Amino acid sequence: MSCAFVLDAEKRPLMPCTPARARILLDRGKAAVFLYAPFTIILAHAVPDAQTQPLRLKIDPGSITTGLAIVNDASGEVVWAAELIHRGQQVKAALDDRRVHRRSRRNRHTRYRKARFANRLRHPGWLPPSLESRLRNILTWVRRLQRLSPIEAISQELVKFDTQLLQSAESDGAEYRQGELTGYDIREYLLEKWQRRCAYCQRTNVPLEVEHIVPKARGGTNRISNLAIACEPCNQRKGILTAEEFGHPEVQAQIRRPLRDAAAVNATRWELYHRLRATSLPVETGTGGRTKWNRIMRNLPKTHWLDAACVGDSTPAVVKIMNIVPLRIRAMGRQRRQMCTMDGYGFPRTKAKQVASKQSFRTGDLVRAKIPSSLKTAGVHVGRAVAKADGRLTITTLQGSVPGVSNRYCTLLQHSDGYSYTKGETALPS
Repeated sequence: MSCAFVLDAEKRPLMPCTPARARILLDRGKAAVFLYAPFTIILAHAVPDAQTQPLRLKIDPGSITTGLAIVNDASGEVVWAAELIHRGQQVKAALDDRRVHRRSRRNRHTRYRKARFANRLRHPGWLPPSLESRLRNILTWVRRLQRLSPIEAISQELVKFDTQLLQSAESDGAEYRQGELTGYDIREYLLEKWQRRCAYCQRTNVPLEVEHIVPKARGGTNRISNLAIACEPCNQRKGILTAEEFGHPEVQAQIRRPLRDAAAVNATRWELYHRLRATSLPVETGTGGRTKWNRIMRNLPKTHWLDAACVGDSTPAVVKIMNIVPLRIRAMGRQRRQMCTMDGYGFPRTKAKQVASKQSFRTGDLVRAKIPSSLKTAGVHVGRAVAKADGRLTITTLQGSVPGVSNRYCTLLQHSDGYSYTKGETALPS
């Protein structure tokens, strides 16, 4: 298991301890549970002169999942690891739905609201909400981990190629998915992408040419995904055929591979770097190639959190990951602004949403319900609570939902923080 975070009585971070040590302190009454996820204990006394070792937080940013790892540079031990799952795609889908509803209402004149998207000024460094969501998730966990452990440095992966610059030399947040092929060494990128060999015959050490997978005469474009590297004989034989017609459907299949994920990371990487610098901690940067080399040389499997542990030149010669179980953190959001759901014609089909809290519980809180044997749902249930209008709770556990639980049987474990937590899978060297 990952180590447990430790705070003293004044909430100063101490060196994390093993789960066994944390259980001993809890059993002897020398500590209490401060957080269940990530698991943190708080000591009953202050430790003003505690000795700590410098820890490094390593980040492998991703479009969907970001790897996080806290590494002890001196011992090479991975103290804590997590995989942070973003909700950028859900944010984009929600904004699309809202835009459709508003336009539909304007067209029907059922509820007029003048469009205001052209009236708003965007501050420097503005990012689309889907990207800003990813960025704030990472920064939220950087600040939390700083409060829970003695982190003295940060390592962040910066990718080797900016695929967005291949399409737009001057891309801001509003057009990070658009642009033309300008101002970048396309040939060098393609040589690296196709490993300096012909995409069709796989020959190396021969003159290579840039060619269109779908020829322009057949409707192909200059988009970077439609370009490949080929030797002169293959390029001449291919002529105006597509790659699939030329007998290489695997080459043409890569055209349909979206650049959205790569563009999302590249549009936020420098903004993330500048915001990490604002934490006043030294920030080390590394490339994806260096991360992969570090991982392969240390004989580690491919996972998001192990990629994070291998970011940068500071990676220890031996990375100790024995028995580390990463925490899977999924961004859930807090509440919805939409008051009720609509039907296909834009009319309300449900009642307005009720208040999210009942008694001392709020929707999303982590609770433990101890239900007596006389009731149908008897037993101990631990999960997320959903507050109902009648004052009862529905508890969602890994086994399913437990409806109609009275709040007098429930104990609050942790307030809702916009994230859900599950255990990941351990990874051992192959």
